[in-house]
Amino acid sequence: MKDFKILVVDDEYKHQEVLQMILENEGYTVHACSSAEEALNNIEKENYDLVLTDLKMKNMNGLELLDEIKHIDKGIEVILVTGYGTVESAVQAMKKGAFSYFIKSHNPESLLMDIEKITRIKKLEKDNRIFRNQTRKEDYVFDSKNKNFQQILDIARKAADSDLSILILGESGTGKEVLARYIHEASPRNEGHFVPVNCHMFTEGLLESELFGHERGAFTGAIERRIGRFEEADGGTLFLDEIGDMPLSTQIKLLRAIETKSIERIGSNRCIPVDLRFISATNRDISKALEEGDFREDLYYRINAITIEIPPLRDRREDLPHLIDFFFSKIESELKKRVIEIEDGVKEFLLNYNYPGNIRELKNIIERLVVLSEGGIVKVKDLPIDNKKLDLTGSFNSSIGSLKEARKQFEAKYVKMVLDKYDGNVTKASQCLEITTRQLYNKISEYGLR
Repeated sequence: MKDFKILVVDDEYKHQEVLQMILENEGYTVHACSSAEEALNNIEKENYDLVLTDLKMKNMNGLELLDEIKHIDKGIEVILVTGYGTVESAVQAMKKGAFSYFIKSHNPESLLMDIEKITRIKKLEKDNRIFRNQTRKEDYVFDSKNKNFQQILDIARKAADSDLSILILGESGTGKEVLARYIHEASPRNEGHFVPVNCHMFTEGLLESELFGHERGAFTGAIERRIGRFEEADGGTLFLDEIGDMPLSTQIKLLRAIETKSIERIGSNRCIPVDLRFISATNRDISKALEEGDFREDLYYRINAITIEIPPLRDRREDLPHLIDFFFSKIESELKKRVIEIEDGVKEFLLNYNYPGNIRELKNIIERLVVLSEGGIVKVKDLPIDNKKLDLTGSFNSSIGSLKEARKQFEAKYVKMVLDKYDGNVTKASQCLEITTRQLYNKISEYGLR
């Protein structure tokens, strides 16, 4: 329990000594002081999980100290200790946010039981905080038929056994965070937390606060101490997504944290040691960013001991049937909507579309189809077809033929898809295609679509 810190506050040295001895025998890290003012000074410098404070003290009493502690950091638990227990003072202490109330003449076992409860609550709170940050987790099954991706997974498994920093490259939506989580789960650090941070989501000042945390009063709006993602990831893995968008000033601080294996919260000069594994990702051209001075070369070499590049979905077409089935099953379960039938044109579209948004776009399209389905039937008309943006370059046969044949092949597929979308309504389909109904009837006849 060395990572659980307790501060004992009592103006009587003998009581300090007794409590400290009892708690240290239980394996807790214990500091002691003789006044509320000294306690507040200690709290500003150290991270405490629990404060045991005497109720009756000179200058500032235990209830006043409780108020000050909760103002600094609501996460610090407080137990009031006194030799003069009254129902009134106990109720008052609990209303102000004290965890419990201990009378000095009582058996210390009751105090130890309360402290044990706090340790369990603290662990659950930390786990829940991490799990809330992981609500976007995609539980893909890494069952790929693509040889290139199989090799990537093999490299990822080997890299997981080490503590080397990993840089994951790939287009937006290819599953960089999913692969990072996969590496974490396969690593010796899998008992620790996987903490993702999207560097693109925060402004410069907010990103530093997010990563390193801050002390109360460090800047306008910092009304209480905040633990950063580095400290949350201690013992586990910190995943820095879109690191290519990180401001240069933050890059300098990140480099220092990696090199010293320690951080300083904003508003503090105290070094806090951290033990974690770094995985970074970006969809930017890092080589270009280095040339243009947007990314530090020394940081680049620190974060890419191993580089893994994920191929776009259009280069993994043999995985589409599995991924389509996976997402239909997953989204059915999440939305509690059963899919009984999928129209032929839907599967054809999903297997042939080029997915510029990669796996994320595939998931979004299937989610839309399931949401809009009626009577358990997924229909072509619910596909997000936009004839000005549609990319079906993956729809051609692998055989190479004449340009004329390629055009006919594409046109036949596209005309069929638009007709399916409008339930065979030639007038609406011709308007979408921006041709006359007579021209559309000719194409229907030419391609044998009816």
